[in-house]
Amino acid sequence: MTYETLQAAALTRSLSILGGLHPTADDNVPPGFQTLLLLGPHEPGFWATFTQSAEWNDGQPDPMDRWSTRVIDTWAADLDARALYPFGGPPFKPFFSWALKTGRVHASPIMLLVHDTAGLFVSFRGAIALREKIDLPAPPANPCLSCVDQPCTTTCPVDALDGKNYDVVACKTFLDQAEGQDCMARGCAARRICPVSQQYPRTPAQSAYHMTTFKG
Repeated sequence: MTYETLQAAALTRSLSILGGLHPTADDNVPPGFQTLLLLGPHEPGFWATFTQSAEWNDGQPDPMDRWSTRVIDTWAADLDARALYPFGGPPFKPFFSWALKTGRVHASPIMLLVHDTAGLFVSFRGAIALREKIDLPAPPANPCLSCVDQPCTTTCPVDALDGKNYDVVACKTFLDQAEGQDCMARGCAARRICPVSQQYPRTPAQSAYHMTTFKG
């Protein structure tokens, strides 16, 4: 079992390994597991796979969480591994701190997580904890360090992201207005303006789904 073979297996499930770590005792990973791999949508292709699933089409709540549970639980069982999820709490698993420890995910200037390939569109569908300790590739540099203009800091129409706090109320209020429909239809303007996000082929339909879920 190698990182490369696991990544190839993830891709067959329209998922991608977005980072990995060798957990320590304070990482809240079940004992006996030596490698943790964080999984997110593989683009292009995730949205097409997901919207053809039974979970999307059965009309029941939380289709993406249910799809993730089915797909990742099945894969974990095949690997004699443990599936872990960012939903289903409280208590919630510390995906934010796990992500930072991978070295592939960083706190952006607006404090949202940014990934070396997914940019500010990074999201996690789950994680797999392996009993084996496998070698992990060296992470690339933090993309924000070479981003001179940092457009994410000036793009939010209501300045809901100041690098210290996220004004969720102001954001959701704006999304209810006519001026907020561009963000509703295409995704958060600050996330979209990130140069790395612009190279990540997430469909507007997927962004619209997440915005609708976020607004409630």
